[in-house]
Amino acid sequence: MISWGGPRRRPKKAADGTAGKAGRGVGRFRAARASRTASGKDLATAATAATAATAGTADRAGAVLSPPEPGGAPPKRATPVRSGPGRTVRALVALLALAGMVAFAVVLARLTLGESPASVPLTHDNLTPGRSIRAYLHQPGFVETVKQLGGNVALGVPFGLLLPLLSRRARGAVRVALLTAATMLIVELVQGALITGRAFDIDDALLNTAGALLGYFLLGRRLGRAVHPRTRGRWWRRSEARSV
Repeated sequence: MISWGGPRRRPKKAADGTAGKAGRGVGRFRAARASRTASGKDLATAATAATAATAGTADRAGAVLSPPEPGGAPPKRATPVRSGPGRTVRALVALLALAGMVAFAVVLARLTLGESPASVPLTHDNLTPGRSIRAYLHQPGFVETVKQLGGNVALGVPFGLLLPLLSRRARGAVRVALLTAATMLIVELVQGALITGRAFDIDDALLNTAGALLGYFLLGRRLGRAVHPRTRGRWWRRSEARSV
């Protein structure tokens, strides 16, 4: 029989079949390699998790958690490690700060608890916050205004510098303000009740407290953090760690 279309191209079909088989082989090889890679990543992730569970992990508050017990009990919180200077250095700094507070108390007593009989007709108690400050600002003598206002502010600055050095519990703006206000209110009460020529003035205590906060934010906070570093996280971070 005569084939008008020419010889059939069977070799080409065979070649196409060979190429298809080769392509399928390459695809299977790639799939197997991807499967092995994914298995290796899963194994690495599992090993990392096991290592973290065995060695302990750190929560957001900065405390280290001990390894979980075999009975399934939750991990116990280990004692955090304190950084910063040693106990000897902290004790020396606290001792120097205490000596400074004693010296400051002596100066404060001489300035505020001395009798002034000549001032008896001019003194009067002030229980209204801001009244004495307005009187100082409206008086004609500028030097006297600066002396009264600036002196009361400067008198409270040592509180903000020395209190954070005495103890870790005395750190913080609120604690410094409360301790300063309480001390100066006692001084004002003694002035008004026992000292001749002195009077109780609430504005003096307010200005002293403002000076303490000024000294704390300028230098006292840094000194307190350097001598008494934080061992526990912030209260909001601790609450987040407990909720996790």
